[in-house]
Amino acid sequence: MRTLAEPDGGLLMARDGGERMAMMRYRAGAFALLLLAVVSASAAPFAIPPESSIPEGPTGEAIRRGRALITDTRAQLPDNVGNALNCSTCHLNGGTVPYAAPYVGLTGVFPEYRARSARVISLQQRINACFMRSLNGQPLAFDSDDMNAILAYISWLSRGVPTGQAVEGRGFIPLETALEPDPERGRQVYAEQCVSCHGADGEGRTTAEGGYLYPPVWGDNSFNLGAGMARHYTAAAFIRHNMPLGQGGTLTAQQAVDVAYYVTHQPRPDFPARVRDWPKGDRPKDAR
Repeated sequence: MRTLAEPDGGLLMARDGGERMAMMRYRAGAFALLLLAVVSASAAPFAIPPESSIPEGPTGEAIRRGRALITDTRAQLPDNVGNALNCSTCHLNGGTVPYAAPYVGLTGVFPEYRARSARVISLQQRINACFMRSLNGQPLAFDSDDMNAILAYISWLSRGVPTGQAVEGRGFIPLETALEPDPERGRQVYAEQCVSCHGADGEGRTTAEGGYLYPPVWGDNSFNLGAGMARHYTAAAFIRHNMPLGQGGTLTAQQAVDVAYYVTHQPRPDFPARVRDWPKGDRPKDAR
């Protein structure tokens, strides 16, 4: 028997005929780490354009309108939002925070292949997927002023990023899916770290005017089962880097996975069309 050191520092035990497979896994892991390093090294820097760069006239008005739609979606588009969330609930600060699903650079990477639908989709389709899933609502018309305003805002945030180039801070920092969640530990983390903002029953905190100071994280007013955040490893990646708000990085990866599982497995609206997700296989193990 030989012991091969894996790229993550673990140990891979190989014997006889399994030794070849062990070496293949070792090389694949090493290649993945090398590829990640190359992609990170070639990524464009994360930069938010200055406010002064918003042009005058109709284009500038569209950019400002798009920003308002992102940060105040529920009030601005009541016919399209079916819960109490805004786009900026997940895309923090209007999509301008690294590793909080920022919009910076997105214009140049769409159309993009999405494994969930097994199709190459446009940015408009991606936006509407969020309206139907995360906002539990209805899609925008592709040629509507509201859709074009959102596109104008994302395009403004993406200015200066070369077409097709990744940007530092895109998406979330993924967590190791080998971490097994413990819902009881998750309940304890929620009670200690989350309940003051999101409420004992996940209902969020409202303002005197009826708006939401902190969003609901389960129940009828939260995202549905088809949303990316309904997957506990995805939610954990967001939580680990960004929550508690202003204290991102204070939870361990295990705590983030535990509390994400606890939250995502509380009652929330269904999304029946999710049964058609991942039509070509490779369904993630945390998909709902």
